[in-house]
Amino acid sequence: MSRLRVLLIVLVMLLALAVPALHAQEDLASMAETLMAAEPSFEYAESIVNFENEGLNIIGTLALPKSDAPVPIVLLFHGFKGERDELPVMNTEEGMYSRTARLFAERGVATLRIEFRGSGESEGLWEDTTFTGQISDAIAALDFVQTLEGVDPERIGIIGLSQGGLVAASAAGQDARVKSLVLWSAAANPASNFANILPMEVIKAGLALPDGEALPITLPWGEETSMKRPFFEELFTVDPVAAISDYAGPMLVVVGSRDTTVYPMPQQGEVFMTYHDGEEALVVLDGDHIFDVLATGPEVLDQAIFNSLAWFMQTL
Repeated sequence: MSRLRVLLIVLVMLLALAVPALHAQEDLASMAETLMAAEPSFEYAESIVNFENEGLNIIGTLALPKSDAPVPIVLLFHGFKGERDELPVMNTEEGMYSRTARLFAERGVATLRIEFRGSGESEGLWEDTTFTGQISDAIAALDFVQTLEGVDPERIGIIGLSQGGLVAASAAGQDARVKSLVLWSAAANPASNFANILPMEVIKAGLALPDGEALPITLPWGEETSMKRPFFEELFTVDPVAAISDYAGPMLVVVGSRDTTVYPMPQQGEVFMTYHDGEEALVVLDGDHIFDVLATGPEVLDQAIFNSLAWFMQTL
C-alpha cells in the first residue's frame, strides 16, 4: 500500500472522528437556544440545608423541582471568596448561582449550591481555607445529595466557577458518582491564575509563614483578608488538570474570551480537554471571567447557564 493511500485513509478516519464532535457542538447550541426560548414547565421549592464534614457544618440552598419522578441534581461550587449565591447580576435581584438554580429548577433539574468551610454561613475560618479542604467539602456534598428524597442518586452533575472549577475537576477525578461535569472559567494552573489576585511577593511571603500564622492581604477590589501557609503551598501542589485525567465522564468547558483572570482563553480551557479522555465540548463566550455580570447584566451568563443546562439534559 502506497504512503499516499495510507495518509488518505488516516485523514478519512480523522474526519470521521471529528464529525460527531462537530455535530454534538452544534446540537448543544441549538438545544440551548430552544431551552432559553421555552416557557418554564416546573414549579420548585428552595430550602436551606446543612450537612457536616470533618466536624464543620456546611450550609447550602437546595432548589428542588416538584416532580412525580426523581430528578437529576447539579452541585454548584463557588469561586475564591465567593458565597453560595455567587456574585450579584446587574439589572436583576439574583446572584450568578441563585439565577442558575432558578432556571435549572424551572426546567426540571435540581441544584444544591453550597458554601465551602469558612465561607458565607458555613462553619470554619476563611484564613484556614485550602483547596483540599474545599474538595473534601465537595465529596461530602456528593454524600449528602444521595440521601435527598426526590433526587436521582445516579444522576449527579457539578458546575464549578473559577476556583470552584478547580474543586469540581478534582472532585470529579476522585469520585465516580460525578456523572457529568461543567467548568466555568476554571482555574487550570493555580499559581499562574491567582497572579492578578495574589502577586508573587504575596505568595512568597505566604510560603514563608510560620505554622498557624496568617498573612494579612488586601485584595485588588479593596477587601481585607488573611490566608495561612497551606493555601499558598497548594497553589503549587494541587493540579486540577492532572485530576481531570482520572475523570472519563462527559465534560463541558465554558470560558469567556475576555477573561483576564484565568488567561489566555480559550487556551486555558482547552488544557482541561487535552488531558480529559471522554465526551467533551468547549463553549467560548464573548465575556469576561464572570461572564460580564457586574458590567452589563445577565445576557452572557444566561448563555453559560443554558449551554450547561442543555449539556446536563444530554448527559445526566
